[in-house]
Amino acid sequence: MKRITTIFSLIMVVALTSVSCKDKASNKIVADNVESAVSRDEADKLVPVMTFEKTEHDFGTIQRGTPQETVFTFTNTGNAPLIITNAKSSCGCTVPNPPKDPIAPGETGELLVKFNGSGQNQVTKTITVSANTAKGSEIVRIKAFVQAPGAVPAGPVK
Repeated sequence: MKRITTIFSLIMVVALTSVSCKDKASNKIVADNVESAVSRDEADKLVPVMTFEKTEHDFGTIQRGTPQETVFTFTNTGNAPLIITNAKSSCGCTVPNPPKDPIAPGETGELLVKFNGSGQNQVTKTITVSANTAKGSEIVRIKAFVQAPGAVPAGPVK
């Protein structure tokens, strides 16, 4: 009895499979969907690209509490307007100030970064810029060697 049930089940599976696969895949394509996919893919090619002149700035040796600032210059090398939605640093001692207006393709912009000079010894801070680029965010860094006021520069002793 088990053998008959197994054989009958296999025949049913083969029959159902052969009946359900008779439709051609090319008959299922909807022309409107193809047109919308083509236009969507063309729009996806229009992406801004944020290219920085430098991605890291070294302030060198500074005295603790001495405010510093630098400008990261970038160019939109893509083919769509660049919109910066947010810029945040890895700590509260560093304040980024991105441009508010969109940057057209081929145009340049400036990201002003202010550092209050806090910390001790070698300090590195990261600024994350969120924008409508393909990656969604770009990263720049600042670093400095922070000395206590009145400290003697490190080096060989004579």
